[in-house]
Amino acid sequence: MSALDVAGEFETIETLLAPLAHPEWGRGLKDDVAVLPSRLGHDLVLTKDAMVEGVHFLPDDPLDTVAKKLLRVNLSDLAAKGAEPFGYLLACHWSTRCGWPERELFVRGLAEDQAWFGVHLLGGDTVTTPGPLSLSLTALGWIPAGRTVSRSGAQPGHLVFVTGVIGDGWLGLKAARGELKLGPDRTAALVNHYRTPAPCLDFASVVRDFASASADVSDGLIADLEHIAKASGVRIRVDLEVLPTSAAAQAWLGERVDGVAALRDLATGGDDYEIVFTAHPRHEETLRRLAEGKLVRLTRIGRVEAGAGVEVRHQDAPVAIASAGWSHR
Repeated sequence: MSALDVAGEFETIETLLAPLAHPEWGRGLKDDVAVLPSRLGHDLVLTKDAMVEGVHFLPDDPLDTVAKKLLRVNLSDLAAKGAEPFGYLLACHWSTRCGWPERELFVRGLAEDQAWFGVHLLGGDTVTTPGPLSLSLTALGWIPAGRTVSRSGAQPGHLVFVTGVIGDGWLGLKAARGELKLGPDRTAALVNHYRTPAPCLDFASVVRDFASASADVSDGLIADLEHIAKASGVRIRVDLEVLPTSAAAQAWLGERVDGVAALRDLATGGDDYEIVFTAHPRHEETLRRLAEGKLVRLTRIGRVEAGAGVEVRHQDAPVAIASAGWSHR
């Protein structure tokens, strides 16, 4: 409860947020807790991400897209573990610029995504702050007992795959800042990818059934592969020449003098929210067939070897990586 805005807090909850709550589990947001039913034979998977204005989103980003990104980056974590999402907890630290219209816009974005992804608000808190707008969301999902895919299962000889395209999140941030000179359609596509990334939920069951280790690509492809390599005690080789890129990214690459450095930037930029995972070579044909059936672009980008860390190469030549991705200091 905020001492600064008690009436605003409860009016926000009752008028804006309560309609998003699950009718049974969320108790209409009139209680201090949510009560979840047990699900026999399943584990409960939880993940939490925070977003701060000026750090994770731009001050002029529309608040409906900020709400959608907040939910989607958490759903991406669940997808990478093979889990099925069903609800979330929310904390809003409203800045002084967030009056009623701004809160309504934020909630409108949540409502649209709730309907699209089939999840409900279960509870949380709302306060005001003299600082920047900051938001935190905890997503909950179910997975068959003992089937959650970790970062620690990669083994030498396994192959490395990634869904979708890499680099559009980083390019989208540059486009939103007006730092790219591309056509309007490509610029708009990149900005949309940055503001409202699409979590690869349709591929979660495939990850659950076939991946030996997995992560979502949030900090940067190379950085997230480093997390897998460290947890698994292996070295991961990545081949930059096969990095999957969008038409907009290819147009940007075509204007770079140093193509290898540009590919390195895309692979370390972050904010893509795709799934990178390892799997045994015997599953490659099945993975490709399942990906095609789900209309998911799937690319083999490397392999797991004995050793430590991530080795990045381009046409078999080593590529130096100064920074593998985003890091909070």
